[in-house]
Amino acid sequence: TLATEVLAFFKKLPMDHTWTDSHYATLQFPSRTQRNALWLVDQGGAVLEQIALDSPLDYCAYSATGSATGGLVYANYGRSQDFELLRSWGVPLGGAVAVVRVGELSFAEKVWNAQRAGVGGLLIYPDPADVPQDPRRLGLYSTAAISEHVHLGSGDPFTPGFPSFNHTQFPPTQSSGLPTIPAQPISANVASRLLSQLSGPVPPQQWRGRLPYVGYAVGPALSSGDGRQVRLAVYNTLSTVRLNNIFTSIEGRVEPDQYVIIGAQRDSWGPGAAKSAVGTALLLELARTFSAMVQNGFQPRRSILFASWDAGDFGSVGATEWLEGYLTMLHLKAVAYFSLDQAVLGDDRLSVYTSPLLTSLLEGAIKQVEHPKHPGQSIYSHAQNQGHSWRSQIVKPLYLNSGAYSFTAFGGVPAMELHFTEHADALTPSLPAGLPLMALRLTHDHLLPLDYPEYSNSVLGFSNHLAQHSAELQARGLSPQWVFSARGDYHRAAESLRDAIMNSDVRDAQLTHLYNTRIMRVEYYFLSQYVSVLESPFRHVLHGRGDHTLSALTEHLALLRSAPHRFQEDRFHRQLALLTWTLQGAANALGGDVWNIDNLF
Repeated sequence: TLATEVLAFFKKLPMDHTWTDSHYATLQFPSRTQRNALWLVDQGGAVLEQIALDSPLDYCAYSATGSATGGLVYANYGRSQDFELLRSWGVPLGGAVAVVRVGELSFAEKVWNAQRAGVGGLLIYPDPADVPQDPRRLGLYSTAAISEHVHLGSGDPFTPGFPSFNHTQFPPTQSSGLPTIPAQPISANVASRLLSQLSGPVPPQQWRGRLPYVGYAVGPALSSGDGRQVRLAVYNTLSTVRLNNIFTSIEGRVEPDQYVIIGAQRDSWGPGAAKSAVGTALLLELARTFSAMVQNGFQPRRSILFASWDAGDFGSVGATEWLEGYLTMLHLKAVAYFSLDQAVLGDDRLSVYTSPLLTSLLEGAIKQVEHPKHPGQSIYSHAQNQGHSWRSQIVKPLYLNSGAYSFTAFGGVPAMELHFTEHADALTPSLPAGLPLMALRLTHDHLLPLDYPEYSNSVLGFSNHLAQHSAELQARGLSPQWVFSARGDYHRAAESLRDAIMNSDVRDAQLTHLYNTRIMRVEYYFLSQYVSVLESPFRHVLHGRGDHTLSALTEHLALLRSAPHRFQEDRFHRQLALLTWTLQGAANALGGDVWNIDNLF
C-alpha cells in the first residue's frame, strides 16, 4: 500500500526519528448491498422512472441515510443567500429535493444551508461553468461526479473533541455538524436530465451555468405538469477503520522542543493525482532534500516534522485525530504547519490560504521565487504589476475543507496551504521552492518570523465597522467600547514586544527563548477559552465556526439595519463579551508577566 511505501521511504532517509501513529475512526462508505438511487415518482409515490447514477462509488461521506421525496428545486451554489432568494420568489422549500452546483463553499456548508432552509435532500453536481468538462486538461468527463464529505467539521464525527485511540472509552456523543438530510453527488449529465425538466421562475443570469439545453428554472414543478416528484435514497454504511499517520523528523540542534510541521494527506477519492498524489510526492521530496542538507552540514535550530496523513478526504480525519490526541502540548511546541494538499493544480495563479501570522514570511518567500510562467519576474513582482496589492490577489482566509484549517481553528497553530491553479500542461517546481524558504526561516532564525501585530489590523477592520453602528447599539443599551479597549490593549502589547525585541541582543539565548515562547503562542491565545471544545471545536475567534466568532458577530450586527426585528440584544451582548475577553486575554498573554500588564479595562 501507499502507506507502507511512504514509511519505507522515510526509514531509508538519515532521519532522527520515524514512527507511525494509529487511530480507530468511524468512516462512511457506499453500501455494498444497496446502491444509492434516484427516481421520478408520481403524486402517490409510485415509481415512474429510475434515473441511473453514473457510478456506485459516488457518494457524500457522512450523509444522513434514508430517503427524501419532494419537488425539485434548483438552488444555485446552495449558499444561505441563494435559499433566501428562493424564499423571496415564493419557491416552497419544505421537503424539496434541491440541486446545487459545485463551487463557492464546501459540500458540508451546502448541506448545512439546505437543511436550515427546510430542504429534504440535496444533489450536488459540477457545472461546466465552474468545472471544465474537458478531460484532456484539468477537467472532467460529463459522466463524472465529484465526491466530498458533508460533515460540517473535521475529524471523526463520532468522537468530537476526543482522539480516536483504540484504548479510549468514548462518551456516547456525535458531532453537531453531522447532517440530518441525505446528500448525493451527481454528474453533469444527470443534472442536465433533471434540470431540463424544471419549470417555475427563471433566475438572474449569475445563477445560470452552462449545461446544454437547460434554462435553469428554479422549480419546484416539473414541465410534465402531472405533479411528479423526485425521490433520493442514500444507503451509505459506517465502518470502524484503523488509520495510520506516518511521521519522520529532523531534531533541532538548539530548540528541539519547538518544531515546524509539513504535511500532506495520502488518500483521495476517485482521480486523486492533483489532490493527494502531488502533495505526497512533494512531501517525500522535501523530506529527502532537508535530510540531504543535514548530511551536508545544515544544523536546524528547531525540529522539522514531516507528516503523511490518513483519511484526509473524510474531513482531515487523520490530522485532526492527531491534533486532538496531542492538543495540550502542541500549542507549546508547534511553530507552524504547512499543508501540501492540492499544492499544484496549475502553473498560473498562486493562492495562499493562511493565518495572518505567516503573511510577512510569505511575502519574503515570493520575492525570491521566479514566477513559473513569467521568466525574470518574481511571484511578488508579477502580482504587484497587476495593479493591485499582492495580498489582495494571493492571500485568502483559511477555509473549512483545507488541510490547514484544523491546525489553526482547532489547534491554535499558525497554518498555511498553498495552491497554484489554472492552465497546467505540466507540474511546476516553483511552488515547492517557496515553501522550503519559509520552513528554513522558521527552523533557522533566532527570532521566530511570525507577524503577531497582524491580528491587531484584523480586529481594527471590525472595530471600524462596529463604530458605524455605535448610535444604534447605544440606543439598545449596548456599548462597543469593550472591543475598542481590548483591541487597543492588544495593539499596545504587540508594539511593546516588538520594541523590546528590537532593543535586545538576539544572541542572548535565554532572552530569545522567552520572546519566542510568547510569539509562538499568539495563535493559541485566539482560541476562545469560554466555549466548550466538544460543542464548538473550532474555537478560534477569527477563523473558527460558531456564535463566539467574529464572523458570527458581524453577521448578527448586519441585522441592525437589514432586519432589526431579528436582532437579539442578549445574544449580541454575549457574543460581544466572548470576543472581547478572548481578545483581552490575548493582549494580556502577549504582554508577558502580570506585573508588566497595565490593564485599565
